[in-house]
Amino acid sequence: MDRHDVVVIGAGAAGMMCAAIAGRRGRKVLVLDSAKKPGEKIRISGGGRCNFTNIHATPAQFLSDNPHFCISALSRFSPADFIALVDRYRIKWHEKTLGQLFCDGPATQIIDMLLAEMKAGEAQLRLAVTVQYVEKTPDGFTLQLSSGEMLECGALVVATGGKSIPKMGATDFGYRLAEQFGLGVTETRPGLVPLTFDTQLLERLEDLAGVALPARVSCGKTAFEEALLFTHRGLSGPAILQISSYWREGREIALDLLPGRDALEALRTARQHSGKQSAHTFLSTLLPKRLAKTIADLPAYQEPLGGLSDGKLRALAAGINDWRIVPSGTEGYRTAEVTLGGVDTRDLDSRTMQAKAIPGLHFVGEVVDVTGWLGGYNFQWAWASGWYAGQAV
Repeated sequence: MDRHDVVVIGAGAAGMMCAAIAGRRGRKVLVLDSAKKPGEKIRISGGGRCNFTNIHATPAQFLSDNPHFCISALSRFSPADFIALVDRYRIKWHEKTLGQLFCDGPATQIIDMLLAEMKAGEAQLRLAVTVQYVEKTPDGFTLQLSSGEMLECGALVVATGGKSIPKMGATDFGYRLAEQFGLGVTETRPGLVPLTFDTQLLERLEDLAGVALPARVSCGKTAFEEALLFTHRGLSGPAILQISSYWREGREIALDLLPGRDALEALRTARQHSGKQSAHTFLSTLLPKRLAKTIADLPAYQEPLGGLSDGKLRALAAGINDWRIVPSGTEGYRTAEVTLGGVDTRDLDSRTMQAKAIPGLHFVGEVVDVTGWLGGYNFQWAWASGWYAGQAV
């Protein structure tokens, strides 16, 4: 029976990072993945340019039932550490707004870099193979593969990701394996995902599909100010994807479609100086025309601005600066960029990513209950947790 020091299940960002680090430490490493190619989520990320980290990444941008867990890994392996690796491979990159770093060229450069790091550590990679079952042994673990082979290893690293984007092979394997060994798994749900509307609201807003604008979107005390996009199903865009991780079914979100500007004050000024103008016409100078028409196209606002009372202007302004909507749901794992929740971090050692009760069993990346904001944060968690486990196995 073939034996390895370390077997990593999952050839994604966290898995390949872990394998590279462990291999460079002289460990005999094998990486297994059911896909035909490694790093498929890396390849499609950032519009094909891979938003590989964020220079502002701190624990504050991550969600977890145990928010202190990620502090250790993120502090030990920082964005600067990954940037140094990227620079060593002479991969050109650029910074966008909010600290997001993207490759100038294709995202496959990051995959090639990780594969080169694995090769330097003599880590082996086997694709198009699945793990049928795992058994704990006195010396580590035994794995049964779909090929019929049996493998042995001293340490097992689970880097199988979450449920998001199932068409790329996402499964709940990691969660099931955690439960098999008695670890907790927190509630999982789609994260960084578009929100949907019910039929009635969709009919009212059907003409807005494709309209995009800067907006401030909030849910409770959490708010994000980025781009918003109306779709034929509901709302998307960075601001919506961000707030989706904080939204729960039945809760409302508030849209400020004119962030940083008081719509009521602007309407009152227009009423004073351009009283013959319609609300729709004036709002078209502040908002996309289709959006302005939808907001102002109500019987109460049909007369010229000069004839609108303060009460009507306040109501109209509220629909701009504080538009309250209750989404019906999300587009689900099909389009979700990440999975919220996962392996309960209370059952893991934050310094090694190892299960406290099962020596040699480690969990890294998205499968763990640590989820970052949109903008390179989840990749930074993958690099940091993979690096940390790679140092420990």
